[in-house]
Amino acid sequence: MAGIDEAQASPPPAPPRETALQARPDRAAPAVTPARSARQGLPMAGRTCVVTGASSGIGRAACLALARLGASVVLVCRDRSRGDAALAEVRGAAADGEPALELADLASLAQVRDLAARLAGLPRIDVLVNNAGLVLGTRQVTADGLEHTFALNHLAPFLLTSLLRPRLVASAPARVVTVASTAHRGARLDLADLQLERRYLPMLAYANSKLANILFTRELARRLAGTGVTANCLHPGTVRTNFGRTGSPALRLGLAIAGPFLRSAESGARTLVYLASSTEVAGRSGGYYVSCRPRTPSRAARDDDLARRLWRLSAELTGLPG
Repeated sequence: MAGIDEAQASPPPAPPRETALQARPDRAAPAVTPARSARQGLPMAGRTCVVTGASSGIGRAACLALARLGASVVLVCRDRSRGDAALAEVRGAAADGEPALELADLASLAQVRDLAARLAGLPRIDVLVNNAGLVLGTRQVTADGLEHTFALNHLAPFLLTSLLRPRLVASAPARVVTVASTAHRGARLDLADLQLERRYLPMLAYANSKLANILFTRELARRLAGTGVTANCLHPGTVRTNFGRTGSPALRLGLAIAGPFLRSAESGARTLVYLASSTEVAGRSGGYYVSCRPRTPSRAARDDDLARRLWRLSAELTGLPG
């Protein structure tokens, strides 16, 4: 059960088209206040962090930690009620910046594009955290005709990051942090069958998506070289969250039995927050981290040719230039 980590997002109804930033004047875009930040001595004050999968689990824990460090946090959630609850908690913890809420179902390419267009209107984005993810007990297909796990866990961060690249570069030094998993070691990524149409296994779909996260990070770091934007990924540990509730019965049972022995969401978020905020990793890019230390991923995850080919296929599937 290694690698059961990110805040999960179960297959959703479409959220309302309006967002908290658009619909509620009290939730304006986070202000950038570097002078005030320096006076307060908060390491992340004056910086804007966008976190997907922010309504629960390590996403929510990371938002709280970054807000306590002074960051203005934009929570990206699928469900308004859960998002409002998370926003209220983050607002109560915020040491400097004003948090905000954005709503999007990231399994929909159209909603990822709409989200990116709204986020591009922020004055700056200093950190983009790609955290949202799930595992499904049965093969499901999105409205775009894509296998759901691959669409949400890999194509969504690929597309969102690509569309926000101009804003990230304009905000440099900036960081992209993606939640991967040690489960990538069980991947059998077949570029001719990315949708697992021939044979679907829940944990294979998940493992393949986590390998894709690392390959994406590796190629992204190469493409961002010299821009002042870094890209790193991490395994957060096996975390006690709602993550596996959409998985197979065996997975749900295993997680229920192991629950008392799993890491807390706060512990699981530690490496994420480290990569988003620590001066120790300033300028470092393309790494895979576990427990705040660089680790060597699998041989497949270090295959640069595979990373480039996956990038081109992902661009085709999302309608981006390769």
